[in-house]
Parts: sequence; C-alpha cells; structure tokens
Amino acid sequence: MFPKWFDKWNRDNPTDIYKPAILVGVAGGAVFAAAMVVAWGQPFKTDSLQTGPRGTGMSVPEFEADLAVPDPGIAGFLATTSAPVVPQGGERTAGAARDNVPPGLEGLTVENYDRLLAAMRDWTGIPDLFDDPASYQTSVGHVMIGMTQNLNENWAGHVNANKQVGVTCYTCHRGQPVPADIWYDLGDVAERMAGWSANQNMVTAQSQYTSLPSDALKTYLLDGEMIGVHDLDSRVAGVPGKDGYPGIQNAERTYSLMNYVSNSLGVNCLFCHNSRAFYDGAQVTPQWGTESLGIQMVLELNNDYLVPVGGLLPEDRLGPVKGDAPKVACKTCHKGYQQPLQGTNVIKDWPELATTSGEPDYGN
Repeated sequence: MFPKWFDKWNRDNPTDIYKPAILVGVAGGAVFAAAMVVAWGQPFKTDSLQTGPRGTGMSVPEFEADLAVPDPGIAGFLATTSAPVVPQGGERTAGAARDNVPPGLEGLTVENYDRLLAAMRDWTGIPDLFDDPASYQTSVGHVMIGMTQNLNENWAGHVNANKQVGVTCYTCHRGQPVPADIWYDLGDVAERMAGWSANQNMVTAQSQYTSLPSDALKTYLLDGEMIGVHDLDSRVAGVPGKDGYPGIQNAERTYSLMNYVSNSLGVNCLFCHNSRAFYDGAQVTPQWGTESLGIQMVLELNNDYLVPVGGLLPEDRLGPVKGDAPKVACKTCHKGYQQPLQGTNVIKDWPELATTSGEPDYGN
C-alpha cells in the first residue's frame, strides 16, 4: 500500500513516525491542489478585455481582485482638487494683482489663479513654487505649464482616446518635485563590451530587468528611429539594418520597447496586436493607433520640452551617466494602468491647463 521507501523508513526508525507522514501528507496535498486547479480552474476570478474576434485568444486578462483596488494616486488627486470659480465679468486678473504669474495665466481671475497655484504646489510637492522668479524651478515650471496645455489641447487623440481624462501636473508628479518613472541615457551598460553587445545583457530598469537592449527608449522615444522587426520575405538581398529593412538588432530593441510598454500599461501584446499577424498594421486593434499616437506625443515632449530644460536644471537633477535632462515615457503617466489614474477625469475642474489661448472654458 505504501511506497517501499516508506516501509523501509519504518523498519529503520520504528519510533519516528512523523517525518515520513509529514512528507506523504505534503506531497498528497500538493497533488490534490494541482488536481483541483486543473479540474476547476485557478481559484481567483479574472476579467478579460476582449481585443479581437472570439476564438482567437485575443484578450487581456486581469484578476478581479486587482481591478477592484483603485490606484492610490486617485485619492491623492481628489484631495487637491476644487471646483473653479466661474467668472462673472469685471474681476481683477492675476496679472494685475499677483507677482511672478507664469506666462499664459495672467488673464485668470485672482480666485482661479490662487486655487490653481495652490493645486500645482500640492501636485509637485514644491510649496514655494513661482515665489522666486530667479529659481530654476520657476523657469522649468513655466515650460511645464506650456507643455501641459499643449498635451490637453493638441494631443486629445491620445490623452482623451476613450473619454475626457486630461493631464495635470499631478498625472506625472504625484506630489513629488521629480516624477517617478522618468529615464536618462545610460550609455553603454556593459562597459567591457564593444559594439552591439554594450547595449544589452545587463539588468536595468529600462530593459525591464531583462537581457534585452537598454537603449530602446532613447532610440525610439528620443531619436525617433523607425520601429521594426523583420522583413516578411526570405533571403532578402542586402545587409539587414543597412539596406532598407530591419536587422536582428532592430528586432531586439523593438521587443525591449514593447516589453516596456506592456509593463507600463499593465497589458499584454494582444492589447494592440493581432495574434495571427503581428506584422500587419491593417489587422491591429484600435489601441494600436492610440499607442502609435502616444509614441509621437512622447517624442515631441522629450525633444521640444524636456531636453531643452536640461540647461536650466542643477547638476543633481541631471542623468548620472551622461548628465542629460530627465525624460518621459509611457510609465511616467500610466504607472501600470491602461489609463493614467484609471481614467479619472483630472482636467474637468482645471480648464486653465486645457488651453494655450488664455481663455479657459468654465462651461464644461
């Protein structure tokens, strides 16, 4: 009835009956648990977002327990927000009544400027923001206000792809002067290597702690190189990577970027791609277009706003390897969610940050 080793143990250790019993019990329990999982499925309920036709397996599954837990940042944002004061006409403007008002906000009423200033100080964790006109934080803050207004006004195709969500300082900063999940140029991560090998096989946050290349964010979200994997034809004439079609290095960088995007949004490949034709842009999901627009948006943010402010920042705010300005990517806003702050509408009470015209729409 029992295994031979069990009988032998009993003969050799007639007074020790516990150890083999415990081992048999643990093994039996593990087998039973495995059988139950196979027969009845894993015990934690999941919810799946279907991204393609039924039967293709194109879905993004998530544990319902995870979906039920809100992003903790939502409560932090709601604690700092307040309704705008709709102007009635004739109110004093911030430009006339306050000192050091950032460009583009001079025409706000004093009440709305004061509430916006208080919120921006909470959102960035800088209690004296804009007090000192000579401070680098003031100069950078001016640029950041313009960047936020540009995002809300000109990139609605990405920011508001499914509904009005918008962007404020809090979307990235979450109460900190320097947002989490920014990135810098790491240079050659494997210093003893040369050429392509110097870019990979070293665990870094930018490679998502894999052996994939660590320069994907720089290559695609700063330098703007083409994202590509391979050529569909076999035995293509020419040299990969040089004669008009991607080489294996491009493929590895692309996988590194896609791995980063997946972790940043908390989704899998099928959120954007069709499982039967990853290469075909005509068979992708609608989210593919939203993500592609987001890549162009991030390229603009890094090149037009963030890299230029590098000259305004002190040394301790620059990159540790190349001394470059901090830059953004998907995770800077998304923090592991499909939509930042799980789709909370952060702009409805802050129309001052939704337009570059200086005339907020308080009617929404």
